[in-house]
Parts: sequence; C-alpha cells; structure tokens
Amino acid sequence: MTTTTAPPDGAISGDRIASLRASLADDSTYRLARNAVTRVGADEAALNRKVVASTDWSFSTWLDDWSVTNQKKSGRCWMFAALNLFRASVLKRLNVKSFEFSQNYTLFWDKFERANWFLECIIQTASRELDDRHVAFLLDYPLDDGGQWNMFVNLVRRHGLVPKDLMPESQSSSNTARMNAVCKGFLRRFARDLRAAIEDGASTEEARAIKDTQLTTIWRVLCTHLGEPPASFMWQYNDKDRNFHREGEMTPVQFAEKYVDLPLSDMVCLVHDPRPEHPFGRTYTVEFLGNIVGGEQVVYLNVDMDTMKRAAIDTMEDGEPVWFGCDVGKQFHRQVGLWDAKLFEYENLYGSSEGLDKPDRLHYHHTAMTHAMLFTGVDVLDGDARRWRVENSWGDDGVGRKGFQIMNDSWFDEYVFEIAAHRTRLDDALQAALAEAPTVLPPWDPMGALAARNMC
Repeated sequence: MTTTTAPPDGAISGDRIASLRASLADDSTYRLARNAVTRVGADEAALNRKVVASTDWSFSTWLDDWSVTNQKKSGRCWMFAALNLFRASVLKRLNVKSFEFSQNYTLFWDKFERANWFLECIIQTASRELDDRHVAFLLDYPLDDGGQWNMFVNLVRRHGLVPKDLMPESQSSSNTARMNAVCKGFLRRFARDLRAAIEDGASTEEARAIKDTQLTTIWRVLCTHLGEPPASFMWQYNDKDRNFHREGEMTPVQFAEKYVDLPLSDMVCLVHDPRPEHPFGRTYTVEFLGNIVGGEQVVYLNVDMDTMKRAAIDTMEDGEPVWFGCDVGKQFHRQVGLWDAKLFEYENLYGSSEGLDKPDRLHYHHTAMTHAMLFTGVDVLDGDARRWRVENSWGDDGVGRKGFQIMNDSWFDEYVFEIAAHRTRLDDALQAALAEAPTVLPPWDPMGALAARNMC
C-alpha cells in the first residue's frame, strides 16, 4: 500500500512541476530559444547583431601603435595594465620597436611582500576566534594573484622594475595555480603556528621573529618557481635605428626612477560606487587590503560617472593611456572583442529580464571588479564619449582585433568601476576630499574584489 504524504512547506510539489511543463508545451518562442541555445549556446543565440554591426573601430583619439601582452593563466591583469601604461612612454623615449617590463619580477615581489602582509594580519588578529569572519576571510585569501593600483605603486617604489629580458616568464609565472597552492599551504600552517605561539604567551616581537623564519621558506618556494630577482644589472640596448646605448649598471629602483615618467605621487584611484550608503566625494578603503607593510594605503575616491569619464577622456586627449578596473565578463563577446550593455538580448531568450541596476548588482553580489586593463583610445562627439579602445592582456589570438577590444559607452556606465587618474584632473572639492580619512569597508566588500582573484 502506497502512502502519499504532502510535501513539506516550501518544497516543490509534483503538481507545480506538472504546471511548469504545461506552461511551455505550446510556447513556440521557448522552442525556438531552446533549439538555438542547445545548438550554438546562449551567447550566440542572444547576440544583438545590430549592436555588433553598428559599432565601428575608429576613434577621435587613438594612442597605441604597439602589440598586446599576455598574462596567460595568471591573475596579473592589474600588473600587466600598469606596466603597459608605463611602457607606452618608454617605447617613445628609447626609440625601440618593442619593450616590456618584467611581469615576473613584479609578481615575485608581490608574492613575497604579500606573504609578509598576510602573516602580519594573522598576528594582528590572533586574539580573535578562528571562526571570526575577518580571520576566515584572511585564511580564504592568503596569497591570490589580483591587486589594486596602489598596491602596484607600492611595488615600484619598494622594488623598482626591470626589463623583461632580465627576469623572463617562467612556467609558474604564466600558470600560477600550483605555485599559489604550495604557498597557501605553507602560509596556512604558518598562521596556525603564529596563533598558537601567541596563545601560549609570545609577544608581538617574538611572533615576528617566528614570521621572519617562516618567510625563508616562502623565499625559497618563489625562487624555485619564478627565479631570483636581480639586485642590479647592466642596462644596454639597440634602438630601432640600430644605434647602441649603454646606460651602465643600475638597480631596479634606479631603473624605475629613470624610465617611469608617470608622477606616481600625483596619481589617485577614482571609483564609481553608486550604492546610496557610499556618497560621492568621499574616500574609502578596504580592511586588510594591501601588499606591503608600511606601503601606501589603498584609497578610493568615490566620484560620479561624469567625473570619471571626463578624467579619462582628458588624460587620453593629452596623450596618456588610462588604467582601469571593471567587471570584464558581463555583456562581452570575446571573439568579436566587444562590450555593450545590451550586447546579449537575454530577456528575449528567457522571457524575463535580469532586473538589477548597478547598486543592486553590488549589493546582491552579482558584480564586482574582476579585471584591469588599459584605455588607449576614445571616440568623443560633442564632448561625450561614444566608445573606448581597450588594450587587454590576453594575447593577440582570438580576442578582438589582435588583442585590442572596443567598449561602447553604455557598458562603461554599468560595469567600469575605477580608473587611475592625476589628482589635477579633479576640482578643488574632490582634491580636498582626498585629504580626509577614508571610510573603512569590510574585507569582503566588492570594492576589494580585484585583489582577491586568482584568474582574470
């Protein structure tokens, strides 16, 4: 004998499933969508061909005449974008056909410094319970690949830069997963040991002595995977006219001071965070976000979208590319190399729209900064941007046009979150706001997401 019991409250009943089946049985629009999606995938089925056909690749300001770089299987987008920004002026200054700074070199120092940063955070939070949300966040993200503009500035000021030939890519710099896993395993054990030592009465000074020994292991792991960073080197080169130049022996810091023309102390990070609880015209930081103990704090100045766009346009019209951060995967066709807020007509495909605006997407964890790139061009009509030219760091094969992509301005509004800009691009009120103490956001806030990414 079969006994039928009612489903518990909140469960999906058989009758409800039957009604769902019936609702689609005679829906020809659904059948067409199903046939297309199962055959070619959702993105190709929903691609708005009108947007693709109406977007051309001409720009009123176009800066790049160089080839793209390739971060490969790593989350070093923020480094690549910043180094690509620096190299734009170096190419002209050296009169060379090609030049890259070593991305492996900056990766090495970020990993080593961030290991120290993480262990310092563990020491600072040792009195908290292990399941405290802040401690749990630290243990979840001890050594990821991502980062922020201020963190890159810290690396340049502390450790300088070197040409790529001096510390070329290794297997692990181009594919960081295994190295990261090894380092995380050690760091979590070191965290356990530091917390245990402090619980047993060790002072902060004694804990730091333990940490110093632990860093010896991290140094060895990084040297094994990435190679040793040069302390000094002989710098010489041939320009594109085959003239020979020998600049002599210099340290990485001296090299950066000589060849980075950008006034780093003048650069600030502007963000567009439209959540109503975060007013424009104020500064913000994210707790535990950083990489170098004693380095520059990660500080964002929240501005309206017009201010951000105006700063980016003015910078490029003055001949300088712009570093920016965004939510790269939304409304993006990789092969075409196009971003547009309405690139995919999912609402027609599924019969319902997403229904979230930018603040909602931030509040409900549906968007965050996931990737950093470089603006190298913009098309301006009557003072307003129509589209933006983007230098990515995903190589030149199968991504847009030889690795460059195009962003329609509608996408900028919805999915661009930050740029690095000269403070002189700001009005007096915003420059004054930079002097105010920043509001501290929790470690898990989406404004810190770019630094908690292994791949982008």
